[in-house]
Amino acid sequence: MARSIAYSMARTITAGALAAALTWPAASMAQQPPGMAPGKPFLVTPVDEPAGDPTWIAFKANFIDAATRRDRKALLAAIDPNVDSGPDHKRGIGPFRTMWDWDRDDSPLWRELVSALSHGAAFLRGPKKLHRVCAPYVAVRWPSEVDPFVHGALTGREVLVKAQPSAQSATIATLAYEVLRVEDWEVNDEAAGTKQKWTKVRTRAGVGFVPEEQIRSPIEHLTCFVRSGNQWRLASMTAGDLPD
Repeated sequence: MARSIAYSMARTITAGALAAALTWPAASMAQQPPGMAPGKPFLVTPVDEPAGDPTWIAFKANFIDAATRRDRKALLAAIDPNVDSGPDHKRGIGPFRTMWDWDRDDSPLWRELVSALSHGAAFLRGPKKLHRVCAPYVAVRWPSEVDPFVHGALTGREVLVKAQPSAQSATIATLAYEVLRVEDWEVNDEAAGTKQKWTKVRTRAGVGFVPEEQIRSPIEHLTCFVRSGNQWRLASMTAGDLPD
């Protein structure tokens, strides 16, 4: 449920804001063959570009720990006062807190923060973005030829694609870091009472299911951080677009 809520938040950004701000060219999207069927597959290979910076490693570990424990005091100290929540929201900690239902322990914020930072990070380059680190890496490294609204990238080296939404189902393919067309982001497991969720995807071997935690959409929330001295802070948490 948390994944679907967060993804819905990403998809409900206004069409006008997306048309004005999206960095993925529409012409390239139109040329993408449905289902990624023929030709060489697109891959989004994991990177963790700031991994050599000990200040980042320490900050990331503390940030994940604070988000896991819902330690709001520690998180507030790590959020920029002018944090960007996207084009439809005012900047600042107040709007950020309102948007994410900050006081709720079941807010999707906690899962989103942990999920984003549990993957690698990439530098968002450009005149204004030289020192910005964004996690996860998927949106930053997304191939411009692929429509980001109907595809996702596998984040594992050996992801088993199942014939049905069940770990006991037959495996139809084993894929690594491949970009796949998504038919449904969140499908319940066939077994009643099982918490595992699946994502329905289209592969060269046919339609199948992968564990939802092993695939990421480039329009899901992207967390970006800036460094001032030895101090890192969350500068933006936006969806559907790379931040300015």
